[in-house]
Amino acid sequence: MRKQIPVLDHINGFKWTVFIISCLPILIALSDISYARLGANPIEALIERSGETALIFLLLTLSVSPLRKILGIPQLIAVRRMLGLFCYCYACLHFSIYIVLEQWLDWFEIYQDIIKRPFITIGVINLLLLTPLAMTSTDAMRARLQTAWVKLHKLIYLIAILAIIHFWWSAKADLLAPMIYASILTLLLAYRLYSRMQQRQTWKSSHN
Repeated sequence: MRKQIPVLDHINGFKWTVFIISCLPILIALSDISYARLGANPIEALIERSGETALIFLLLTLSVSPLRKILGIPQLIAVRRMLGLFCYCYACLHFSIYIVLEQWLDWFEIYQDIIKRPFITIGVINLLLLTPLAMTSTDAMRARLQTAWVKLHKLIYLIAILAIIHFWWSAKADLLAPMIYASILTLLLAYRLYSRMQQRQTWKSSHN
């Protein structure tokens, strides 16, 4: 039997630690704004940074279940919802910076961007898909929706694929980061497929 990591025995402390770490990107961004460390185009830097942070939290959310099984740390599940909500918060911040600071709430220009620039189209679609997942993330909504909740939250895999495409298409020259994130998502999807195949094999064996 695998040994449990001691710090995870204190779930509340672990959750608070994850919460504080998850807030760090905002605190770092505020510090960079205060000290003018965002470069020649600070708005673009904030858009890129918030979008990449949202993608990282999305991948972290998807990593919880595989890591929980591989490492034998069931307590990791306690922070999955939190990571998912931080993903949504950073995605909303990403979009808000774009519409407020870059476009100055010029809805015609925003509309033109959405219909003419494919990576923005995908980004908006992704945020719309992510919204019902965030809105139904509570235990009460899960109990209320039951099987519909499970089906709805499977959209996370489509959202992750679209997020990678959005990030890849928005990259200007350096594709290293998009390639790394795409590789991580590929591994996560491959692990999920492998787990599903194992479950089916186990089910078939038990019914023979």
